Amino acid sequence: MTRPVRMGYLLPRFPGQTQTCFWREILALEDMGVAVDVLSTSRPAPTDMVHGWSGKAAARTTYLSQLDPLAAIRALGGLAPRGVDVAMFGEGVAGPRDLMMALPAAGRLQAMARARGIDHVHVHSCGRAALVAALAARMGGPTYSLTLHGPLSGEGPAQRFKWRNASFTTIVTDALHGEVAATLGDDLPPRVITQPVGVDTRYLTRQTPYEPVCHGRPMRLFSCARLRPEKGHHDLLSATRQLLDMGVDVRLEIAGEDEAGGSGYRKKLEAHLRHLRLSDHAKLLGSLPSEAIREKLLTADAFVLPSWHETLGVSYMEAMACGVPTIGTEAGGVTELIRDGRTGILVPPRNPGMLARAIRNFAGQPDYARALSAAGRAQVEARFRVEQGAERIAAEIRRLRSS
Repeated sequence: MTRPVRMGYLLPRFPGQTQTCFWREILALEDMGVAVDVLSTSRPAPTDMVHGWSGKAAARTTYLSQLDPLAAIRALGGLAPRGVDVAMFGEGVAGPRDLMMALPAAGRLQAMARARGIDHVHVHSCGRAALVAALAARMGGPTYSLTLHGPLSGEGPAQRFKWRNASFTTIVTDALHGEVAATLGDDLPPRVITQPVGVDTRYLTRQTPYEPVCHGRPMRLFSCARLRPEKGHHDLLSATRQLLDMGVDVRLEIAGEDEAGGSGYRKKLEAHLRHLRLSDHAKLLGSLPSEAIREKLLTADAFVLPSWHETLGVSYMEAMACGVPTIGTEAGGVTELIRDGRTGILVPPRNPGMLARAIRNFAGQPDYARALSAAGRAQVEARFRVEQGAERIAAEIRRLRSS
């Protein structure tokens, strides 16, 4: 009898605030009969572990990173018989530093894979976690694959080394796929697949039909993303002020926290909120568990995230899965998810005035709102279910194992 496929599933700083989609993918893989060892380079901040599933996920995660110069030297010795690729060092001064930080983790991964019988490691990152997997494979460890979620420019050094030695890669949008092909050329692995990360449409669903905002109550707007300038929350607050000045009564709630646990960019948003006199109309909720985010979505009249740049946007998918009309921006790969006027509404980034007008116009068209609710849900069910990504990863690993 053939034993089940056993894979390592490697993430940076897991389980984090914005990683519900990965947890759902792990569960989907296990439903398909794949044995999954959850791995992470390091622990997240306690303020990021906010979900109902966070404790369970952390308890089954093996953390690989630990500052250990002696382990780094031993691991470097493990590379010696196969040689050290110059591409590890040839991409800027950060290369050697990243290498020395990744080597101990790679040694642990190689030993762990041998002890547990891990066939393959899939890395949902092309940063340091990818370097760990690539080095472990160079030491005689398991094959590995990568998923790219954003521009290569934000993923650290040694990209050619990481990609050249991967068995396959998935990239979440067609636009990003084209950029990577132009950048890496012959260093791409033999199989490069466009495959978006997905959401759990069985969990993110409505029990009652969506009903648009009606006269006599404020319009409920909801937004959810980590608090960073590029997510456009500053613009969303400005648009909210403009809506109120137009006579549109709105209540805005923003879920998510900054990288510093509330002492960073959140302070600037709080100051902007006070400056606009929005204390009675807008709230920063901080990090919310996925269960609470679902409830907020199901009671919202619209989901709004005016990002300056967004590779794809899992938050948009979650809202659309819940049948919430979704307003985003013509930025990055969002246009591969939201078709303006059909499955959602798109506005130019960094334009609070156009955003406010789009929300005002939407509020006055209940039939249009219902149509966007239904079409958004259908779009996610057709192309962005978590099972689709899990099925692709499982199929590729089984192909490798049988070849």
